[in-house]
Amino acid sequence: MFIDEYISGAEPVRGKILLVDDQVVNIKILHQLLQDDYDIYMARDGNQAIEMCKKVKPDLVLLDIEMPMLNGFDVCAHLKNDPDTQEVAIIFVSGHFDEDKEVRGFQLGAVDFIHKPINPVITKARIKNQIRLKLNTDLLRTIALIDGLTGVANRRQFEQVLPVSWSQCAREKQPLTIILLDIDFFKHFNDTYGHTEGDVCLRLVAQKINDTVNRPYDLVARFGGEEFICILPNTDLIGGTYVAQQIVDSIVSLKIPHINSPISAFVTISAGVSSVVPEYDMSSTTLIEEADKQLYIAKDRGRNRVLGSQIQVTLGE
Repeated sequence: MFIDEYISGAEPVRGKILLVDDQVVNIKILHQLLQDDYDIYMARDGNQAIEMCKKVKPDLVLLDIEMPMLNGFDVCAHLKNDPDTQEVAIIFVSGHFDEDKEVRGFQLGAVDFIHKPINPVITKARIKNQIRLKLNTDLLRTIALIDGLTGVANRRQFEQVLPVSWSQCAREKQPLTIILLDIDFFKHFNDTYGHTEGDVCLRLVAQKINDTVNRPYDLVARFGGEEFICILPNTDLIGGTYVAQQIVDSIVSLKIPHINSPISAFVTISAGVSSVVPEYDMSSTTLIEEADKQLYIAKDRGRNRVLGSQIQVTLGE
């Protein structure tokens, strides 16, 4: 999906709202008011609300303040301190106006207050505004991490995901593999067919790589120019080399004409693979540097091929 497809908004998104109140009658009132426009989830106490937020990731929480055990302020503080839920918008529902409580709620990260008894027209208007704002913010955040030309992740997203994958594999003592790819003789392609066709070529190659690297926790990103990079957690060198060879073969199968390539009548790609079982005191840039070395060697040996290397970790005394 490309940026213009995001912006066009072909398929409207129904926002997800979590209603949190220990009084069933209050939940029923809000449910009847909102069910036609949003996907509604419900929780009867603070602990259940926290679990539901982690599970369904609502766009908005309507949160009662006065509840047993964990009150609304406690729930809000917990959600805002958890990276998994800190982006959720929270509107407090209060039985009466209290300036001190509202100040505290806003300081904790709430976006608005609704007072009982609920005015249906005002309540729906406030919720609609907050849902629209939340969805637009999510959309912009997503667009900021996508390469506008090819539709795969951009370098910014890669640089955010790599440390997370590195830490996870270090914690679980599992291998992490990087594949660095470069379209062979792409300057010749642009010189021959023009930059418009070059852009088409980049899109086709990116899509084919993305189709090949298809596990949900893998990442394909445009690294720059005609270079792409893949993060493969829980994958050793053998597995990474196999995936890289699949990519190389699949690019040839596209049969994109390249009459001025010295090695093929069609567009080809070269790949460098590096793998390591990460340690916390190592830098993840080591993995990228080694993949880059392997890519250079693959080009030097004729291109349209895969070369890989296992990084050996030397443990201290």
